[in-house]
Amino acid sequence: MKCNNQPSVLHATGLSKSFTLHTQGGAVIPVFNDVSFDLGTGECLCLHGPSGAGKSTLLRALYANYKLDEGEVLILFNETIIDITKATHWEINELRRQAIGYVSQFLRVIPRVSTLEIVAGPLLDAGASEIEARAAAAAILERLRIPERLWSLAPATFSGGEQQRINIARGFVIDYPILLLDEPTASLDAANRATVVDLINDAKGRGTAVVGIFHDHEVRDAVCDRLFELAGPLVSHSTRGFSKCAAIV
Repeated sequence: MKCNNQPSVLHATGLSKSFTLHTQGGAVIPVFNDVSFDLGTGECLCLHGPSGAGKSTLLRALYANYKLDEGEVLILFNETIIDITKATHWEINELRRQAIGYVSQFLRVIPRVSTLEIVAGPLLDAGASEIEARAAAAAILERLRIPERLWSLAPATFSGGEQQRINIARGFVIDYPILLLDEPTASLDAANRATVVDLINDAKGRGTAVVGIFHDHEVRDAVCDRLFELAGPLVSHSTRGFSKCAAIV
C-alpha cells in the first residue's frame, strides 16, 4: 500500500491459482503463483499484465468466486479481520452485502426484473428501505445517463454500453469499503468514461479501496495510485518496487 498512513483494508499473501481440466485428462493450467500485496483506504491498485496473466481470475478470487490453491486474503470488516479463503458462506455473503463490491465486464441479465430493481438490489440486500434504495438507484442511473424511460424495463435488449452502465450503477450504489472493477469502461464512450472516472475518484475520496483492471491508459492514469504487474504463472509477485507500509496483521 502507499505510505500515506492510511490503514490497510485488504492484505493478500502468497496467492496461487490453477485450473484442473477434468474433461481433458486432468490437465492442470497454472494461472498465477505467490501473489502478495496490501491495499489501503482510498487507494486504487491497477492489475496490469498480458492477456492470460490472471488479472480477472485474481479479481474473482478476491471476491471468493474462485477458490485459491494457496494463500490468504485478509479483509478488515467491522473491526474484525476475516480470511475470505477460510470464511463460511454466511461470512462471504455478509462481506458481499456490506464490504466488497464487484463490477464485472458483463451484466448478468435477470429476466423480467427492471433496471431500477437491479440497481436498487444491493441496497435492499444491505437493509435499506425500498424508498431509499429506489431513490439512490434513480440518482446513479441518471448520473450514468440511462434514460428514465428505460428504468422500468428489463435490460436484456439494451446495448452493451447501456448494460455496462447498469452494471456500474449496481456496483457503485453502495459506498463499499472495497471495490473490485474488471474493465468498467470497456464498452463506454468518452463522456461516460469520464463519469466513471469521477465515480471511482469520488469513492476513493470517501475512503474506498479499489482493485481494478483498466486497459484504457487515460482511465488508468486518472484513477490508479499503483501498478501491480501480473506476468504469468511461473513468476512470483509481490509489492517489490513499491513503497512498503504496515499490513493489517
